[in-house]
Amino acid sequence: MSRSTVNRVLLGLAGVLLLVGGALVLAGGFDLYGRLDVRMPDWWPLTSPDQPVLSDASRTRWSGETWWWPVVFAVLGLTVALSLWWLFAQVRRSGPSSVPLPVVAEGVTLRLRSRALADAVETETVAQPEVARVQARLTGRPKRLLLRAAVRLTPDGDPASAVDRFLTGPLAHARIALGQDLPADLRLQVARPRPPARQPAPRRVI
Repeated sequence: MSRSTVNRVLLGLAGVLLLVGGALVLAGGFDLYGRLDVRMPDWWPLTSPDQPVLSDASRTRWSGETWWWPVVFAVLGLTVALSLWWLFAQVRRSGPSSVPLPVVAEGVTLRLRSRALADAVETETVAQPEVARVQARLTGRPKRLLLRAAVRLTPDGDPASAVDRFLTGPLAHARIALGQDLPADLRLQVARPRPPARQPAPRRVI
């Protein structure tokens, strides 16, 4: 799952929760439950305009316990830390979202999504023999791109042959598509052979 997909899911869930919570609070503030004769659960705190969000009993229930304030500060600190981590992850970009393509006609500007080019490299690489899995992504700036690829070979894979096929295949095609030199950082890993399955011991019939 890509980072953009995770962001959309998290933002969608947060938006739904805030929207539902805000609607329920407004319904209690405008006394819609009483006007529509809707009975809310006993634990729901907002059923009338005069009712506070948190009652005095709810706010002071655990304040006398020794563990209460450390837990409160720990939860708030963790929430702030996770929020800052998410914010910095959005600001820090590992590469351009799109790259320009060679001009095919005057006045026409074409751009290619970096993820689309990486997907094309992955699709062509994984179709080659002795390749079990591959991950590719574009990093750097539009004028100084770098293709990073991690290729996992089958146990009988030949790294030298895999490098040659990658250079003459996916990498060469990516360079042609971009119309520029594209340095590559290729990392190879050969999968370990699976141990042979144990055969059940023969039964002796006496």
